[in-house]
Order: sequence, then structure tokens, then C-alpha cells
Amino acid sequence: MFAGLICRKEIPETVQVFVRDNNVDGALKALKKKMQREGIWREMKRNRSYEKPSERRVRKKAEAVRRTRKLDRKRMQIEGF
Repeated sequence: MFAGLICRKEIPETVQVFVRDNNVDGALKALKKKMQREGIWREMKRNRSYEKPSERRVRKKAEAVRRTRKLDRKRMQIEGF
């Protein structure tokens, strides 16, 4: 469907959704949910326009900080602080 917008090397595997009982709306909903979970939706939005290398570095750093803070929050919750 949107394969032309996404680099194939960044997708770990093909996302598949099966249509049961001609329920296309349900299959579309499941596909969108899977794409959002895999991060494909965000990747498609990001590839719509050119991103300067400096902007890419800033975004990557912000994502790393966000991941680290999330892990710290989980660790604190598990340890009981």
C-alpha cells in the first residue's frame, strides 16, 4: 500500500493482515494498529519531506533521551522508589 515511501532495509519483516468474512474495515483497523506499533507510521510521516542531517542528529538524540528516561521510570517503578 505505502511500500514506495518506506526504505525496505528499515522494516524488519512484512506486515500482514488477513481479511476474515469480508470484513475489510476490521482488517484495515488491525493494519493501522500494527503499523503504529512497528513504528512504520512515524517513518512514513518522516519520509514525506527532506530532513537535514543536523535535524536528524537532533531528532535521534531526543529519541535516545526519551528512551533512557522511559527505562529509568520503569526501573524506578520496579525497584519501588
